[in-house]
Amino acid sequence: MNQWSLRMRILTFCVAVVLAIAYFLFTPPSVDNNAVISNDDDAIARGAYLVNAGGCVSCHLAVEGDGSTNPAILSGGHALVTDFGTFYAPNITPDVDTGIGDWRAQDFLRALKHGRSPEGSFYFPAFPYRSYAGLNDEDVLDIGAYLLSLNPVNNAVPEHETPWWLSRFALVGWNLLADLTGGREPELMTAQEESLLMQRGAYLARNLGHCGECHTPRNGLGISQLAREFAGAQIGEDTIEAIDSEALEEWDRNSFDLFLLLGMKPDADFVGGDMSDVIEHNTSRLTDADRLALAAFFTR
Repeated sequence: MNQWSLRMRILTFCVAVVLAIAYFLFTPPSVDNNAVISNDDDAIARGAYLVNAGGCVSCHLAVEGDGSTNPAILSGGHALVTDFGTFYAPNITPDVDTGIGDWRAQDFLRALKHGRSPEGSFYFPAFPYRSYAGLNDEDVLDIGAYLLSLNPVNNAVPEHETPWWLSRFALVGWNLLADLTGGREPELMTAQEESLLMQRGAYLARNLGHCGECHTPRNGLGISQLAREFAGAQIGEDTIEAIDSEALEEWDRNSFDLFLLLGMKPDADFVGGDMSDVIEHNTSRLTDADRLALAAFFTR
């Protein structure tokens, strides 16, 4: 092979890579163009339940001027401090200027399932869209119905504080790497465990409740190590406990169900820190059936 031919092959390869990245960056993810947000009371009620079950409240709750929080208002401002910077939960009330007041059904689907803003840019993965990717469209649209039914609150939250090298453009490569290296372990459950209860528990744990976003360790690039799913993690200065089968060996369904309801462990100690907010605003508001499904999944 002569030198000219080699250079042309390298150039062709580089152009192909650039075009692939450009396509991934600028082409909006395909979603159902016929999807609509319902203003029906049942859809709004389902959405209210899903917003609590999905952990939206404990992140997006309003931060008042004195630093206190108000879970009744989802105007954002809560800071999440990580090794990659400090991220501020956005305003998800239907305020047109500072919230999501002009979002359509397609915007909700692209945001929750693909991590894209209405303008097409990537969200930082502090927003757990890689877990929400497994949500069904109906649940996403019901979440949208509820959020758009709230009273709008004008609240511009601070910009994220990230190092200079961490840009939204860099998230193109990050998502590609996560797709290549973050595949789910093939053995999810035994054949005996493939029941509606287990499937519901897996959906709540892995997708809607996105438990792995905190409890699964990440590599140096912040990509979840799914081969060690729920094995515990370090987020900033906080150590997140393991909730895998080894860590929960002494737990049964009843004790885990009680934990989700009250935050009480089998040794009668109560959970503290951010997890107490998760218990208060999210898991304690689950139906008995959904708590049982989560308990069955984690203690399987």
